[in-house]
Amino acid sequence: MADQPNVLIIMPDQNRYDCQGYTGNALAQTPNVDRLAHAGVHFTHAFTPIPTCCPTRQSLLCGRWPQAHGGLWNYGTGLPMALFDQPTWTEALADNGYAMGYVGKWEVHPTRGPREFGFRDHVNARDYATWRETEGLPDYQRDSDRLPILQDKPVTRWFGGVDPAPLEATRTHWYADRAIEYMRRYAAEGRPWHVRLDFEEPHLPCFPAEPFASRVQPEAIPPWGSFGETFEGKPYIQQQQLYSWGIESLTWAEWSVYVARYLGMLAQIDDAIGRVLAALDALGQADNTFVIYSTDHGDNTGSHRLIDKHYIMYDNVVHVPLVLRWPAHFRTGLTRDEFVVHALDLAATICEATGLPVPENYAGRSLLPLCRGEQAPDWREDVVSVYNGAQFGLFMQRMLRDRRWKYVWNPTDVDELYDLQADPSELHNRIADPTSAEVLRDMRQRLLEQLLQQGDALVRTDWTRVQLSEGRKLAR
Repeated sequence: MADQPNVLIIMPDQNRYDCQGYTGNALAQTPNVDRLAHAGVHFTHAFTPIPTCCPTRQSLLCGRWPQAHGGLWNYGTGLPMALFDQPTWTEALADNGYAMGYVGKWEVHPTRGPREFGFRDHVNARDYATWRETEGLPDYQRDSDRLPILQDKPVTRWFGGVDPAPLEATRTHWYADRAIEYMRRYAAEGRPWHVRLDFEEPHLPCFPAEPFASRVQPEAIPPWGSFGETFEGKPYIQQQQLYSWGIESLTWAEWSVYVARYLGMLAQIDDAIGRVLAALDALGQADNTFVIYSTDHGDNTGSHRLIDKHYIMYDNVVHVPLVLRWPAHFRTGLTRDEFVVHALDLAATICEATGLPVPENYAGRSLLPLCRGEQAPDWREDVVSVYNGAQFGLFMQRMLRDRRWKYVWNPTDVDELYDLQADPSELHNRIADPTSAEVLRDMRQRLLEQLLQQGDALVRTDWTRVQLSEGRKLAR
C-alpha cells in the first residue's frame, strides 16, 4: 500500500482551454493552475469525447465511449436516458484499500450518488446551500438587476453577477476546504487516497465574489475571433439557438459582462485550487500524489454569439485543458502535443498508475509513457467527439479533428468542414468547396472507420452509413 499513489482530481465545469494563463490568455488570472502546468505535463490537444456533462463524467468512470455505455444525454432534459450501470475504477480503488472522498458536482446517476460508486465521503451543492442558509449569508446579486446595460433582457439572468459573501464562505472555497479535510483525514489514517474535487463553476451563471468579481473589466475584453459569426452555410440549429435563448440581439458590450464574470470565476476557482495544493504540500504527500486538472467540456461564452455548449463542435467547447502532475514519476514542465480523448485516456491512466488492471473494454490509452517523456510513434493522429442533442431537441453530430482540418458529420443537416490553419475561428464552412473535396472524402472515410470500431449505432445501417461511405450528402 505504501507505494500506491494518492489521486487528486480537480475538475471545474465548462472550463474553456483558452481561458488559462498557461494556454496564453493574457486576461486569465490562474497562477496556481499555471504553476501546476509548469511543474507537470500540459496536453495541448486534449478533447472531450462528448461536450455534455453527464455522459463525459460517466465515460471518465468507466473508460468507454458514451455510445458504448449508453449515456447519450444529460439527466433532466426530458430525453430517455439509460441508467449508468458500468463497473468503475473508483469501485476497484475502494476494493484495493483506498480512502475515497468526493466533493461537488456529480451528474453520473440521477439517484445513485458517489457512495454507491466506491466513495466513502461525499458533499455537494445541497450541503453547501444548507450550510450557507444556516450561516445567514446574503443572496447572490444578479448583474441583470444591477447593470443598466443588461436590464430588460430576460436571458441575461444566465449572465450571473456577484456573490456578496466573504470569499471564505463561497462555494468554491467551501468545497476546497472539504477536500482538504478529506486529504488530512485520509493521510492520518496512513492509507492511499483518492479525492475528487468537482467545482460547479464556471458553468453559467457565474457569481464570483470580491476581489475576483472586479478582477477583469468588461471593456478590457476584446471580442472572440468568432464573434462575427453569420451562420452562412451552417446547420440551421446553430442560428436557431440564438432565438431559443433570446440572445439574437446581444452586442459585444453586453456579452463582455458575462465573459468578465466567467474569467473572474476561473480566477476564484484558481485561488481555491491554490489552497488545496498548499495543503497537499503541508501534508508532505505532493511527491506521491497524482494530480489531474481538467474539465468535462468547454463553453461558448459568446463565441459564435452563442451561449452554453449545445449543437456545435467548435473548439471552444470540445477542446479542454488537461494537466497532470506526479513529481515522483513525471517529467517537469513537459508539453505534449498528442491527440488525447481526456475522459477515456484518463481512465486507463489512473488504472495503470494505481496498479489496477486496465479492462479490455476501455477505449483509451494510458498517458503515463507520454508523461515520462517517451516517444509514442503509434499514437492517434486525430480525435473523435460525439453529440446527441439536448433539451432543445435531438440532433446527432460526429466530429473528426486533426491538426489542420475539422469535419463535422450532421446526419440531418449540412455537414461542416473547417480549415483550422487558415480559419482558426471556424467561421467559414468549406463543405461545398470543390478544392476541399479530397480532404472531405478522406475525413469521411476515417470517421466511418473509427465509428465502426466504436460500435456507433449511427453507422450500423446503410440508411445513414452511406452519407460517409459514398458521400451521399447535400452540401448546401
